[in-house]
Amino acid sequence: MKTKLNQVLIDVIDQLKNQGVIPTEQVVRVQVDATKDKAHGDFATNLAMMLAKPAAMAPRDLAAKMIALLPQDSVITKVEMAGPGFINFFVADEAKFGVVKTVLEQQACFGQTSVGQGRSVLVEFVSANPTGPLHVGHGRGAAYGASLANLLAFAGFDVTREYYVNDAGRQMDILATSVWLRYLEICGETFAFPSNGYKGDYIYAISRQLFDQRGDGLRKPVFEVFAGIRADEGEQGGDKEQHVDDLIARAKALLGATDYELVFGLVLRDILTDIEEDLAGFGVTFDNWFSERSLMHTGVVDAALEKLQKSGKVYELNGALWFRSTDYGDEKDRVVVRENGLKTYFASDIAYHFNKLERGYETLIDIWGADHHGYISRVKAAMQAMDTNPDALEVQLVQFAILYRGGERAQMSTRSGEFVTLRELREEVGSDAARFFYVARKSEQHMDFDLDLAKSKSNENPVYYIQYAHARICNVMNQLEPKGYQLDLSQGLASLDLLVETHETDLASKIAQFPELVSRAALAREPHQIAYYLKELAHGLHSYYNASQFIVEEDALRNARLVLISAVGQVLKNGLAIIGVSAPESM
Repeated sequence: MKTKLNQVLIDVIDQLKNQGVIPTEQVVRVQVDATKDKAHGDFATNLAMMLAKPAAMAPRDLAAKMIALLPQDSVITKVEMAGPGFINFFVADEAKFGVVKTVLEQQACFGQTSVGQGRSVLVEFVSANPTGPLHVGHGRGAAYGASLANLLAFAGFDVTREYYVNDAGRQMDILATSVWLRYLEICGETFAFPSNGYKGDYIYAISRQLFDQRGDGLRKPVFEVFAGIRADEGEQGGDKEQHVDDLIARAKALLGATDYELVFGLVLRDILTDIEEDLAGFGVTFDNWFSERSLMHTGVVDAALEKLQKSGKVYELNGALWFRSTDYGDEKDRVVVRENGLKTYFASDIAYHFNKLERGYETLIDIWGADHHGYISRVKAAMQAMDTNPDALEVQLVQFAILYRGGERAQMSTRSGEFVTLRELREEVGSDAARFFYVARKSEQHMDFDLDLAKSKSNENPVYYIQYAHARICNVMNQLEPKGYQLDLSQGLASLDLLVETHETDLASKIAQFPELVSRAALAREPHQIAYYLKELAHGLHSYYNASQFIVEEDALRNARLVLISAVGQVLKNGLAIIGVSAPESM
């Protein structure tokens, strides 16, 4: 119906242009919206107010002209002007139920739109450093990214999901060295573990694997490991950063390139496998796992830096290479190669985003934590300096989610090992509740994760409320055969004119809004709109369920009501699928 009204109004605008009321060169964007208050009709447009100035007319006068040009249509029972120039459309009840047939014909495809026009989008999300298990803070980015990717695909975009594996750089070296030091402890060496090392239980587990594979073949005496190493934090003149850097250098020297790579590879594979399994259990999968090290090994980073140097965008100072990001509005220039020759994360990011565009993607969506807000301008600056389009990059920020258990905030430090893993959260509240709760709020809004609410089986728990609506519909269908009935789809569709209750027309109007909502939410990059919609649709179903009996003796009315709730169930299922939540048939 909305599409039909859009076309009718486009025809009216063409007539007004032909009459000279509106300038022929005027660009007009027709917008028709479903009304929130049914006293104002089913649909409304503010087109007259938008065009009043170019038409040099009062909005209400222009609205009157537009209404006069509207064709007669039995589907539209009334058109009226309201307020400063709104045009309200009242739709015949029987026309509202046409969507029921569409839903039942299209089933899982209902709601799919072409707003994306097949444009290629690379959605890169999670991308947590492989330095330990995923914690509940990562969960929100995972849920948002996966839901956004699903939403974009449903709206007609060509979507690729990618995880950028930060498997190069200092943090990975700290991790590998931490594992080797724990391995030395297993071998019987005794020493003070570095304060800046990784200390979680998972470090012991990987170290045990290393020992099982190599025995004490990688053992080095403690005096060789710590001889000449600068003091750690807490010791006189100590510095934890210098201390761990010295230990990294010593590990590489004592182990040699081959054995160090063995340790490094074991750590990386173990943690990445754990991450991939965690995410799969959370309903999150990726098309690509892109290695940062591959950028180094294939020379992509060097080529990018060389290109920037040749164009004068990189300069040397105090032995380091700096990118002139201040030329592009950044607050200061940024180091891309340190004085010790090590490339920074920023250097890799420059190459990585250049590589994304080289692979042919039209839009790059990066999902970052809110604390990375200041990083956006420098990445866009680098893209501009590389002669690529910085506007191709969209960064969606996700606020950190804070988990409360027993009224106390849980700690989540991956270095100390005191954190709540995503796996533990899934085991406690379930993937469905976790996915929904993470997505139900706008991504950049602060979030406290209420475990008690997520686990409750009550109407206050939104995911339970929505899933229960779907289960209720399935339960009604399961009652048919025991009561001697079966669904007659043809009769139900032919008898929709019997549905005259407010609950029924409201439900039909609500499911008709789903395709428009998908397009709007996709363009806004806001899957939380789907969650809000599903709560409203579930509320409509529960209200209808409590007010009316579905399995009545009159065949035509019974089948009409059954096909209506079947359509509602399908839309609930489609919406839940977008945000990665199941639609159970019983609860």
